[in-house]
Amino acid sequence: MLIFWTFLIAALLGYIVGHYVIPNRQLRKALQDVRQQCALALDEGNKGVYKTMVTEDGKSSELVVEVRELAITKTGQVKVEYLSAQYRNPEFRTRKGDALLKEVRDLLGEYLPLNEIEWYEQTDRHERIKKYLDSLDLINHNLFR
Repeated sequence: MLIFWTFLIAALLGYIVGHYVIPNRQLRKALQDVRQQCALALDEGNKGVYKTMVTEDGKSSELVVEVRELAITKTGQVKVEYLSAQYRNPEFRTRKGDALLKEVRDLLGEYLPLNEIEWYEQTDRHERIKKYLDSLDLINHNLFR
């Protein structure tokens, strides 16, 4: 009789752990991962495009640089990180990749004028992410009270 009750209690506890405890733990971990990814997407900062003309030895080309905002100074300058760059006239210079980014960094410096950067519109994307985070918080609150 003792073996029967032990087996019955073990089966009941196994059922509870297998169907309620472990899935809730996995769901909490998945919600944390999604919340972290959304926070990273919100914190990635503003990105934009800066265009300028570069002239050397009688040749000229438009330089298009994609930048990310790191900080804004009180004087209207933006400290930027250069993400990518390209010349509109490929024969002007042949550098590519990291060598081109180093050249652009040396040419333009770390700070660019705020009003000359064309920023990408990310307000809609950020609003959707915030709404999604709010819905995750609501799900988390309803499931795990």
